Amino acid sequence: MKRIGQTKRIGLVAGGGQFPLLFSHKARLQGYSVFAAAFRSETDPALADCVSAVEWLYLGQVSRLLRFFRKHEVTEAVMVGTIQKTRMFTDVRPDIKAIALVAGMRHTHDDGLLRAFAALMEREGVRILPSTLLLPELLVSEGCWTQRRPSASELDDVRIGWRIAKAVGALDIGQSIVVGGGSVLAVEAIDGTDATILRGGRLGAGNAVVVKVCKPEQDVRFDMPAVGARTIETMQESGARVLAVEAEKAVVFDREKMIELADRWGISVLGLRDHDYR
Repeated sequence: MKRIGQTKRIGLVAGGGQFPLLFSHKARLQGYSVFAAAFRSETDPALADCVSAVEWLYLGQVSRLLRFFRKHEVTEAVMVGTIQKTRMFTDVRPDIKAIALVAGMRHTHDDGLLRAFAALMEREGVRILPSTLLLPELLVSEGCWTQRRPSASELDDVRIGWRIAKAVGALDIGQSIVVGGGSVLAVEAIDGTDATILRGGRLGAGNAVVVKVCKPEQDVRFDMPAVGARTIETMQESGARVLAVEAEKAVVFDREKMIELADRWGISVLGLRDHDYR
């Protein structure tokens, strides 16, 4: 980490959700000064109270982000939080660096775009570190987390969903699949995980499992699959009964509340490893 005197410095490219807040809080407890590049209409405004300095940007303002990090002598950073994919078409102000970045790509799918952005940052002198650097406790653990365990037929659907989710992920389309009775009910695309669960769960009519995995070529420094209490609430709303997530390659928020809700509503939550469910 870059040190000025005895202070450790780290940059934060902050999307939406609670992850940037959790990271900033943990970083401050460990003696870091956090310099956050935040995005309008995405990042929680409360982040400003958790960091040493914040620069509010529109998506696509890459040069301004780099100038902010250089001003504060930031040479290492993390990328955490969500960006609503649909906003990428409506609320973007690309500068020349952003236009050049996209022009050099064959497609702008999630992982490819993020890898290209990280590579650009590193060429400009900012090394990208893993998002779980200070929060390893957020990683999904292996095993069944809930009182209810899945039935044999539900585990069969998990296996089907796992293989298909990995195949879809290899195309850099999405991370989630909903399966019921051996049939694929929904595949995640630009609408995101919650919308996918709602579509698939309703089609499953109480007989659906949700599988969320890390893409085979995903850079696990950023954009790791994430689940939390909201995931369980969406499953309850749609009638999905099982959630299977890839252990050690996804993060979980509000773990205790998530498990409490799952137990209340009879939903199974599993952390599984890839080699067991191919």
